[in-house]
Amino acid sequence: MSKGSLSSAEIAKKSRSNLAFALACLPKERRKDMVSFYAFCRIVDDIADADDRPAEERRAELAKWRHAVLNHGEGVSDVVLDEVVKLPARHDLPAQWLAEVIDGVASDIDFAGYETLDELLAYCYKVASVVGLVSARIFGATGTTCDDYAVKLGYAFQLTNILRDVGQDAKENARIYLPAEELRRFGVTRQAILRSEQEPGFQALMEFQHQRASQLYQEAYASLPVKEQGHMIAARMMADIYHRILDQMKETGFQVLERRERLSTPRKALILARYIGEAWVRKFFD
Repeated sequence: MSKGSLSSAEIAKKSRSNLAFALACLPKERRKDMVSFYAFCRIVDDIADADDRPAEERRAELAKWRHAVLNHGEGVSDVVLDEVVKLPARHDLPAQWLAEVIDGVASDIDFAGYETLDELLAYCYKVASVVGLVSARIFGATGTTCDDYAVKLGYAFQLTNILRDVGQDAKENARIYLPAEELRRFGVTRQAILRSEQEPGFQALMEFQHQRASQLYQEAYASLPVKEQGHMIAARMMADIYHRILDQMKETGFQVLERRERLSTPRKALILARYIGEAWVRKFFD
């Protein structure tokens, strides 16, 4: 990519992500930095997922980006990167975290699935929990006070995404992220998921995954210090949205092989209004 690439704001707008709702709660400068970070995550993820390009070419490009984030942008000319390399110093966060995000998305290039939960969580840590750690610092967290919250919430978010996208990932990329040992435990075969067929144990498998993700949300909520709740309004809003999506999957009978669950725009707007209201109250009375 070059200096003529899309700006961070253009990338964020094009993505139509739930993030756009959450960032409305942030002060202007922090919102700008989060948009830059989001655009960076989007770019490296798109590089990894560009299946029309040779795998070796994608690995080489991500290696350049990895070197660049650790060396003040060296070797890559990109408007988004110019913004992102300033974040570690501005928000007192390790540049290594940016490299870990790249390591996470790069693992999808040679995707072979995950045998165990531990293997899956190691992937989730890089593509979601580290994103949470960076975001918490940009949001204004005091030192490491929100690190446990960010890590657990990252796991919960990514597991929610994995459940929501079971059918889409299978159809579009022949990928199944759920641990293979858990598929076997519930008598669900990879072949059936790829054919969008529900085997007898599929509902029980989904219920099991739902319970795990729900527990992670609860653990994350419990780990957030009261004094940091104001800084984490955007994260709390995202948690509200994704936790509701998780529960909605259960309410609709885990139809994840046929549909991708989402909240309606009016429902998300109500959530946004509540957290923006809290942000304004805190701004004037804290």
